[in-house]
Amino acid sequence: MINYKNTLSQIIVASGLVFLSSCSADFIDQENPNAVSAPTYYRNENDVLLAVNGIYNSLRDGNGIGENSGLFSEERSDNTGRNDNQSNAGEPFQFNDFSLLPSNTYLKSHWLALFQTITRCNQVLAGIEKVTFADEKAKDQYKAEAKFIRALTYFHLVRKWGDVPLVTKELLTTDEVAASTFREKKETVYQQIVADLKDVVASPLPDTQTANTKGKVTKNAGNALLGQVFLTMATTLDAANRTANLNEAKTYLTASYNLRSFGLLKEIPYADVFDVSKKSTNAEIIFQIVNRQGDINFSSSIARNNQAKGETVNSLFASSGSGGNVTPDLVLDYEEGDVRKDFSIKYANDPIVKDYFITKYRDASSAATTNGYGGNDWILLRYADVILMLAEVNNYLGDEAAAIGFLNQVRERAGMTKYEVAKATPAYSAKYPNLKLAILHERRVELAFENHRWFDLLRSFSNDELIAYFKSKNQADFGIAKLVNFGKKDRYYPIPFDEYKLNPEKMYQNEGY
Repeated sequence: MINYKNTLSQIIVASGLVFLSSCSADFIDQENPNAVSAPTYYRNENDVLLAVNGIYNSLRDGNGIGENSGLFSEERSDNTGRNDNQSNAGEPFQFNDFSLLPSNTYLKSHWLALFQTITRCNQVLAGIEKVTFADEKAKDQYKAEAKFIRALTYFHLVRKWGDVPLVTKELLTTDEVAASTFREKKETVYQQIVADLKDVVASPLPDTQTANTKGKVTKNAGNALLGQVFLTMATTLDAANRTANLNEAKTYLTASYNLRSFGLLKEIPYADVFDVSKKSTNAEIIFQIVNRQGDINFSSSIARNNQAKGETVNSLFASSGSGGNVTPDLVLDYEEGDVRKDFSIKYANDPIVKDYFITKYRDASSAATTNGYGGNDWILLRYADVILMLAEVNNYLGDEAAAIGFLNQVRERAGMTKYEVAKATPAYSAKYPNLKLAILHERRVELAFENHRWFDLLRSFSNDELIAYFKSKNQADFGIAKLVNFGKKDRYYPIPFDEYKLNPEKMYQNEGY
């Protein structure tokens, strides 16, 4: 964030400039003829709308949290990764090989993309105060949208790096940037995330999405994310506040659950959640990044990117590669008869590619063309996630009956036996000897490739437990990335070298790097 040659200029320009476009706002050049000074940009409500759309647009970036950002989360887990340690100087391979270096250019790009989104949020929150609104409700809604996305982005930062710079205002001068060049304690970062999300749930935003507001922040999204934040705080911060944070998590997750428009999860077939033709009517999605089928600029590429050579299930695009990698460890974790396995992964039997690949995201329609310009929306929050977090919270609070009830909702939809029946079988009870591990397993197979797994592992295990968990795995079921590399350092990413070197004292490096 604070590289005076590269990063600083991006932060300052990002704070001071904004494109006059809701779709292609990108902050790169102080002399950009398409940009205007932020102090003079905000003149009317439409200016604010365009800037808010620019915040949403930043979420699409695969260097941030967009659909192609799995390198920074899912590939860090035991679900997937690279079985190629040569491509792109071997840098992507470092993530799931647990050999990540502070100089990794992908890591730096991720850091910059996340802070760019935060900068756009801060700019809107400052600029909006310069505009007179005919209806103050609209102003409050825009502010809530910006705060939600800022909180979401900081939630990614704090879980990946721990202490990080906390910037909640525009940075317009080098002095202001220098003053912000320090890592704030993670506890304080979480306090800001909670404050932003409490403003969201108390705002005049609509409770839920409508057919015309898909992809927009709602109170439901605020409740779901705030519940996840409190659950993460309960399990990763100080034990003294554990019970209080669990109860807060239960409150907000329950509020989200109660806003659903269906009864039980089984009313929504699993395949329908990812069906392009049904995405506009899907009642399970709480918050998503909307893509436009057939559009070269705003389509989804995830189906095409995941497809293996010789296959057509994902896309009409003719792939020449191995597709989205799936570890044998995950393949073996699916129970017999689980409908999610057949939908989410497939074995490619091409002469060149003989391996499992990801099929969860599909658009093989002619509208997506042979270029693979798919219409998949990138789902960030959905009800199965909320339901399984409610199972997790209730289990931690000692209410096993409630926890099992929520767990069984997800299992029933997947065609699985109820937990009470499954745990009586030797194979299931041996792999998941307690309810905590059973819920973690269910989250894995339900939410595979949705970029939750790494965070679930961090939330479920202490440092020592996580090391033991990874080292207990069979190397042959993990790929060529070396499990033996996993250690205490790998709970967090290293601070990118260009950020650390500017102020080694205040931008101190994480342990082990």
